[in-house]
Amino acid sequence: MRHVAMQPTETTSDVTCDACCQSTSIEGYGQQFGVLQACWNYGSKHDGERYEVHLCEPCFFRTLAMLRRERMVNTMFDDDLDTNQDEFGLVRKDDFWAEG
Repeated sequence: MRHVAMQPTETTSDVTCDACCQSTSIEGYGQQFGVLQACWNYGSKHDGERYEVHLCEPCFFRTLAMLRRERMVNTMFDDDLDTNQDEFGLVRKDDFWAEG
C-alpha cells in the first residue's frame, strides 16, 4: 500500500558568487559555478573548521590564475620546474555531462 502526503522540500533557487555577489545563473543553462572548499581536521591550526566559497566562472578563473601565479613564484628556482601551468587544477577535459 502506498501512502502519499505533500511534504515541503528545500530547493536552491539561486547561487550567488561569494566574491562579486552576482548570480551564477545563466539563462537556459541553470547555475554555473565553482566551489572552493576545505574541511580542517585534527592537527590543523583550523581543526573543526569547514569552508565553502561559491564562485562564478570569471571569479573562479581569476582565483585559479592567482593560485597558479603563487605556485610559479614559489617554485621558480626549483630544479624540477612544472612547465604545464595551463592545466593547473584541471582534473578532466571534455566532461560535458559531469559524469566523472
